[in-house]
Amino acid sequence: MASARDLADLGTLLKQERKAARKERRSAERSALMSEQAAAEKSVPNVPVERFADFFRPWREFTPPTADDLAAFRAAVQDVEPLRVAPRADAGHVRPAPHARHREADELAALVASQLAMNPSPMSWDIGADIEDEQSYLRGGVSPDLLRKLRRGEWTINAEIDLHHHNQDEAHEALMEFMRMARLAGWRCVRIIHGKGLSSHQKLPVLRNKVRRWLQHKDEVLAYCEPRPNGGGSGAVLVLLRGSK
Repeated sequence: MASARDLADLGTLLKQERKAARKERRSAERSALMSEQAAAEKSVPNVPVERFADFFRPWREFTPPTADDLAAFRAAVQDVEPLRVAPRADAGHVRPAPHARHREADELAALVASQLAMNPSPMSWDIGADIEDEQSYLRGGVSPDLLRKLRRGEWTINAEIDLHHHNQDEAHEALMEFMRMARLAGWRCVRIIHGKGLSSHQKLPVLRNKVRRWLQHKDEVLAYCEPRPNGGGSGAVLVLLRGSK
């Protein structure tokens, strides 16, 4: 037991000695580093530190020039000669006022469009002022509000079919198949694109009138009308279908 206690004491003494030796070594290294820094600072010349504020001159309140200042200025510029300016003729013209060319061009274009009835007013759509019978259709017993909402675009278009490049027989078959699919799918509003007949014989809209007559014979068709110009205009028709029971 005595030998074990002596060994433990010896280990403690060795740890203390190592700790003291490390402390002395760190202290010596720190002193050497400080000595090197002091020597380096002595070798660097004493240059004033530049600050951002040092680049600005102190503000001084403005004082009017004195008589001596004015005399010194006149003496400095006494040999100055004014620049020679070429004589100009005074034509007496008044500069015209600014001319809004783009605004006048827009107003002229709007005037031409209104004269040609290219963009009908929204009020004519709301009241349904149709020129031809084929432009709109409302089945008997159906509320006119449905047609009015159809004109205003309040019904979501569920699907559409394009009948371009179809002859009458092909267009009729394609339209009947499309209407059958619409009835099975439960679509309420569809768009049928039949074209304006510009590529047909004598430029006559044959499919336009045919399609609308075919639609009038379908019991599920409640109403139809021409869409707005940005939705096809006279080259298409919006159809409102009866809901599935």
